[in-house]
Amino acid sequence: MKNKMKQISVITGAMLMTSAMIYTASGQQTEQTAPPQVTSPEVSADRTITFRIFAPGAEAVRLNGGDIPGNSRGAEMSKKENGVWEVKLGPVQPGAYRYTFDVDGVSVVDPRNTSISESNENVWSLVYVPGSDTADVKEVPHGAIAEVTYYSESLQRFRRMHIYTPTGYESGNGDYPVFYLLHGASDSDDSWSTVGRAGFIMDNLIAAGKAEPMMVVMPAGHTGPFRFGDGGASFRSSMTEFQEDFLNDIMPYVEKHYRVLPGKKHRAIAGLSMGGAQTLNIAIPNLDKFAYIGVFSSGIFGINNEDSSPSWEEQHKAALDDSDLKKGLNLVWFATGKEDFLIDTSRATVDMLKEHGFDVSFKESPGGHTWINWRNYLSEFAPLLFSKKSENPGK
Repeated sequence: MKNKMKQISVITGAMLMTSAMIYTASGQQTEQTAPPQVTSPEVSADRTITFRIFAPGAEAVRLNGGDIPGNSRGAEMSKKENGVWEVKLGPVQPGAYRYTFDVDGVSVVDPRNTSISESNENVWSLVYVPGSDTADVKEVPHGAIAEVTYYSESLQRFRRMHIYTPTGYESGNGDYPVFYLLHGASDSDDSWSTVGRAGFIMDNLIAAGKAEPMMVVMPAGHTGPFRFGDGGASFRSSMTEFQEDFLNDIMPYVEKHYRVLPGKKHRAIAGLSMGGAQTLNIAIPNLDKFAYIGVFSSGIFGINNEDSSPSWEEQHKAALDDSDLKKGLNLVWFATGKEDFLIDTSRATVDMLKEHGFDVSFKESPGGHTWINWRNYLSEFAPLLFSKKSENPGK
């Protein structure tokens, strides 16, 4: 045993010595200078954020992070003598922000940051600035978020979704209402629980007695690669495929494998941007299934310039005008930033729904098409769900 320990010590020492040496082209050994210690990101008490990356051979480095206020076009980083590139932004309001570095034209995540957020085809580094009453991690009971793999018969392949269960679910007692929460274009089922902070928001609302304990199902809204330059073909195909997957696979899976309360009055659905359009495409033809509908920064895409025949309104006229289906529909809730490029889409959609007899609540908030707003909308929408005072069977 002593001999084995001695051998391990010798090997370890040799490895440490080797790590401090490099070989030149001529085969000579020379001492290697250790790279500088880099801390990134660094969040200060004044809510400024300093980003750093060690890239001594780079010629130009930029910080990409469109959700970071004031950084919509990215920020140039300056190079220090030790080869570390650095930039300080802010102060910024509390919340989660995604970013990457552009190093000589190559997008890379922060190698010093283990926090990431997935999109449809890539990942982002993630930084959190504390100070939010709704999204901070607090000393309250916490639920759990699981990555759930299921087989989609509609798409003939395995798929993934994230599912939040409130504290107490694991005890095995009681059934819960279910809230389906959809992400936007280019994002993934991981987005709401990372940059969206959905789990912490729900924990805090439930602990404060502001929201009912509920399950939150966050599915993958894309069914394949999403391309902006193909005339919308991939987008339209994904929208149709997702609707089939949602109704035929996701909902049945959840109701079979989880303790959820059955029936319309125990189901809610909401989504942001693309997810808001998917929410309307799913909920309006299936008003018998949902009592609560939320649309964040969205509406009927193309409603202001629909040149297709029939229009979305014409395609869904029977459901839109069915007064029986509206019974038990407790909430139709819209919220969009006044600077959002989809504000006119939201306004037109709300007007159209009101013309068909829907009682729509519409909030126009400050800001634009960002996660800053979407986290706030979730914090405002979730408390409106499943409480006795929100029920209105005669609607």
